[in-house]
Amino acid sequence: MEIFSACYNLDMVNKVLVVEDEAALREALAYNLTRQGYEVKTANDGRAALDSARKNHPDLIILDLMLPVLDGIEVCRILRQEMSVPILMLTARDDELDRVVGLEIGADDYITKPFGMRELMARVKAHLRRVRLDASGNKSPELSEHPVKIFGDLELDAARREVRRSGKPVALKPKEYDLLSFLALHQGQALSRETIMEQVWGWDFSGGSRTVDVHISWLRDKIEPDPSFPTRIITVRGAGYRFEG
Repeated sequence: MEIFSACYNLDMVNKVLVVEDEAALREALAYNLTRQGYEVKTANDGRAALDSARKNHPDLIILDLMLPVLDGIEVCRILRQEMSVPILMLTARDDELDRVVGLEIGADDYITKPFGMRELMARVKAHLRRVRLDASGNKSPELSEHPVKIFGDLELDAARREVRRSGKPVALKPKEYDLLSFLALHQGQALSRETIMEQVWGWDFSGGSRTVDVHISWLRDKIEPDPSFPTRIITVRGAGYRFEG
């Protein structure tokens, strides 16, 4: 596997947890991440991964799908209930069902083995950059001008990155909020899955358009009066989705 070196990030040291049972790959990942300036912890099975994540509170987790003791799907499911850290899953299987299952239980990204180290490092950097932007309160100009947008009993509070329904907070994951916010900014417009992917996940995300469908389903469960017959987020046949409010 290629070795990718770069200058250190002296402004902020992000912590990355690498969970991989193959020793050679685990060591290569740790080496390259360290050369990038990250503080790296490693684990070689699912149980050790949970222990390390709870103890060290990483900023990002690289998680192999096939692990001893607890597999990556189970580890991801447990971690997502406890923390919102970005999770990038590794798999030797390029199967859409695997990708969908991983995304449904909370993975943020997916990369298939064998992969180039440069591509993986770019993914890590992109996810950590988005986390920093969210933490700094980065907002789009449209939302900054109107910090609270109201759609019937639904309120989007940009200043607090909070959604309320009938006055009660709705528990949204960060990416769910980003998706809803983007749809709301383009109320009444039919948006393609590709446009949504590019604007919400970024051009370098390779999870596929099914990612959008999964997150739309989650949003409907949380904000629609009847998710089986959505009236807020409408499917536009042959196009994508439209937010009616």
